[in-house]
Amino acid sequence: MNLKRVVFTLIWFCFVSLAQAKETKQPNIIFLFTDDQNTYSLGCYGNDDVVTPNIDSLARDGVTFDRHYTVTAICMASRATVMTGLYEYRHGCNFGHGPLHEELWKQSYPMILREHGYLTAIAGKIGFEVLPEGEQNAILPEDDFDWWGAGPGQTSYRTKQNISMAKYAEEFPHSSRSYGAFGRDFIHHATKADKPFCLSISFKAPHKPDQVDPRFNHVYDGKVFRKPANYGRQFSDQFSRQSKTGRQYERFESWGYKDDYDNQMRLYNQLVHAVDSAVGMIRQAVKDAGVANNTVFIFTSDNGFFCGAHGYGSKVLPYEEGSRVPLIIFDPRHKNSGKQLRVDSITGSIDFAPTILRLAGLNAPHGIDGCDLMPLYDDTQSSIHEYLELINVWGPRSCQSYGVVGQDYKYIYWPYESGDFEATEELFKISADPLELKNLVLSKEAPKDLKRLQKVYDSRVRKWGAQAVNYNDYAPYKKVFDRTVPWTPNFAPGEPAWK
Repeated sequence: MNLKRVVFTLIWFCFVSLAQAKETKQPNIIFLFTDDQNTYSLGCYGNDDVVTPNIDSLARDGVTFDRHYTVTAICMASRATVMTGLYEYRHGCNFGHGPLHEELWKQSYPMILREHGYLTAIAGKIGFEVLPEGEQNAILPEDDFDWWGAGPGQTSYRTKQNISMAKYAEEFPHSSRSYGAFGRDFIHHATKADKPFCLSISFKAPHKPDQVDPRFNHVYDGKVFRKPANYGRQFSDQFSRQSKTGRQYERFESWGYKDDYDNQMRLYNQLVHAVDSAVGMIRQAVKDAGVANNTVFIFTSDNGFFCGAHGYGSKVLPYEEGSRVPLIIFDPRHKNSGKQLRVDSITGSIDFAPTILRLAGLNAPHGIDGCDLMPLYDDTQSSIHEYLELINVWGPRSCQSYGVVGQDYKYIYWPYESGDFEATEELFKISADPLELKNLVLSKEAPKDLKRLQKVYDSRVRKWGAQAVNYNDYAPYKKVFDRTVPWTPNFAPGEPAWK
């Protein structure tokens, strides 16, 4: 080979390498996370009563997931799960248990992305603290992001009360649109820096207590809302007595769903509408910055909300309204975008960390529980999970439960036994009964399916025993949730059942 040919070959290889590098440029990733939002708060999930044009547009542009579950339906644990891709008993973080340990925080998607060159930002309700190694006091991980707009605890709907967002308070006094402005500014900053970015926005909305943005008072003024088909306490007879011992049950009345339904839904949906406005701000910022073709959006919620379904308020419980939440992904680079496709396969909050990392071309930490969601974007008829776990180890012992959900069936075990209470099993065929109106354990209609789900459940209890963290009170639950171990009958209220 002569010298000219060698030079030409080298130039050609350099050109191809540069072209391939351009084609494989890491995408920007925007993760939008609401608080206490159920699926029927969105038009794209079939509710014509609500006004959510920007989120609905995101759904039309991307892919909508109809069977997406938060594996722990309360914010602190749910948020730690999203960050790490681990079930709660493996990350050990929840109210009444303890903070996220630093060794696991280092394996979270924001930490890994930043380590590999991403600019990272977070705003809103981060929802948990991190316990540094060797320390006794947990802290907010403010120094672990390039831009910080988050705050402690529940944060506030009043922007001026959120210290990290105070500069937006005059123009955006309500927090939801202030987060849209934060996202807009970070996007323009990151674009000028010529680095890929990951923006995580954790809206407080529509979490109670309701403090709506008066800018949108007109949207639902005088609106009368259709109630879901399973609204009211007459549709909870098939549920365990244990599920009615927590605050979720009394809040059907105390939070107004029984006697003030339309007003409560006006407030709830107005909060969602403000989030929708902020989503529109962020999408416009991406277009204005010229990066719309390389920016992936993920929209979801930390847990659902009952809003009177089955005669419950609040969240926490593993029933559909509490544990199933919206999920929309839009990848503008993908051939399936814009086709208004939907995924019916089950997915979970454990799946976000591995998905975000794979989008960035990075591997998730070995051994985490979640899976990459993008194969479902490639083929909406495929599946990535046979079963997911549904965990509640917060609140009164009587209301704690553990369950598994598959494509067709959901099995829940309520272990509490005391006095009039007996350990309770529930089995619902979700594919045929999405409103969970028939407990197949009570009707005895599916004995073979019950045995099959019991075996799946038992295997997950064994996994809990083998993999739970050895701190924050998680290891003992391997006995609590073991169906073969009787509940200790003489423990005092507030004492652990395994004592």
